[in-house]
Amino acid sequence: MAPKGGTTEYAVLGMLALGPGSGYDLKKRIEGSVAHFWSESYGQIYPILAHLASQGLVERRLERQKGKPDRQVYSITAEGQERLGAWLTAPARDESFRSELLLKLFFGRRRPAEESIRHLERFREKQQALRRDYADVERRLRRERRAHPDLPYWLMTLRFGQHRAGALLRWSDETLAALGRLRRRPARRAKSR
Repeated sequence: MAPKGGTTEYAVLGMLALGPGSGYDLKKRIEGSVAHFWSESYGQIYPILAHLASQGLVERRLERQKGKPDRQVYSITAEGQERLGAWLTAPARDESFRSELLLKLFFGRRRPAEESIRHLERFREKQQALRRDYADVERRLRRERRAHPDLPYWLMTLRFGQHRAGALLRWSDETLAALGRLRRRPARRAKSR
């Protein structure tokens, strides 16, 4: 059965399989774990939680808080666990890849090479920051979650991000060198019709 919320439904079920939480808790859980390859907004999470509850895949309970507004806390049901398990067993879909940076670089001849260089330098800085962030996350996970049974799987996904950032840094260096060579040549504008 195709999910109403697509993969978002399974991302939310998976986060609830880690433990009960409110929509806010799930957003924070996502930001602290899978955000380097999967993100969800509050605008996606809350409607999906309502849909999952209406399908009996999660349970909702009101949690009263002193001095704060009450909050809705969700837990995955046995049926939700079953649905999550079925999705985990199915082959992953191929996903299209989009990059505004690559699109601008593809058409880069139409502007001075310096503009592409600036784009690439910003991109490179971001990859360096990501690599530092991933190293911090790995240290934190190994320190705080060393006995958690999911740790090896979490590290596998983190390693993907680390390898990707490293590869993109190497590509950035290679591309910056090529752009440096192009900078020495005057830009030719394409003729418009």
